[in-house]
Amino acid sequence: MDVITIGSAIRDVFISMEGEEILNTKKFATGKGLALPLGSKIRIDHLDVTLGGDALNTAITFARRGFKTATIVRVGDDASGREILQTLRLEGISTKYVMRDKKNQTAYSVILLADDGSRTILTYGGATRQFGPADISWNTLKPKWFFMTHMAEKSATVFPRVLRHAKKVKTMVAVNPGRTQLKMAPVKLKPLLNMIDVFIVNREEGAMLTRMPYRKQGQIFNRLDAWVKGLVVMTDGPKGVIVSDGEYRWSAGVLKEKKLVDRTGAGDSFGSGFVSGLIESKGDVAHAIQVGSANATSVIEHIGGNAGALKKRDSIYKWGRLAIEKTKIKK
Repeated sequence: MDVITIGSAIRDVFISMEGEEILNTKKFATGKGLALPLGSKIRIDHLDVTLGGDALNTAITFARRGFKTATIVRVGDDASGREILQTLRLEGISTKYVMRDKKNQTAYSVILLADDGSRTILTYGGATRQFGPADISWNTLKPKWFFMTHMAEKSATVFPRVLRHAKKVKTMVAVNPGRTQLKMAPVKLKPLLNMIDVFIVNREEGAMLTRMPYRKQGQIFNRLDAWVKGLVVMTDGPKGVIVSDGEYRWSAGVLKEKKLVDRTGAGDSFGSGFVSGLIESKGDVAHAIQVGSANATSVIEHIGGNAGALKKRDSIYKWGRLAIEKTKIKK
């Protein structure tokens, strides 16, 4: 097995509707809120029902890029769970490690889409957060790479166990963490970060993890470089991405999409695209950035987190070539 992804698989419902309004308000951390008229019946302009979740989205990218892929997720014993299994099989992804939960339903999200492509997500964790180390057959897990995504509640206990197991079986590890991991006490998290080969965060997450001011990008990177043994990848929305190996930093902008439809899967698609590019080029960071950016650009032109994931035969230069600058870090 080339890659095993670990995290969530979710039923997603995307809703575009009339009458919504984006308000500027200090009541929310983002400074903006999505307002709907209370007590009204609101017409839905467009409805899309898809399958998503971090582990499913990233597994689809790896499979389409030609890697033998499996995923570790937990789904309910229901119609959505069965459809997830069917979709994985159709994409050529092994379902050997998919767990079925007879008590909890498959995870479910409702994504409210605004006209500008931003979104508000209502999410039900369900079965996806209810697996622990005892539910996994560790002696059969020997892929070339693990790709870990956000794991919360009971499944959060799997995060350190995967890292220790990967070190034992000499497997590479990429991690795109969630809030549960980012909020871990540094004294517990730092020893784990030293076991990671590719660590992927956005700038806001980097600031949260390092307890550094958001505007101090260089200091955020310096601290992450000291904590992470491998590559640190930090995305910054429309400003692009910076990658560091502790000695050099690669920086690039973004590829311009032809039409922005939905940003929901941008993070998953960039991270899995980047690691795919890194594997297929045997460590060429510039190539990995191009693949990750192209994959993310393709995905945001479609509804859902994986419909636009690039296949092996698809050109990674469809949206152009990134100008990627490599500089030596001043010590």
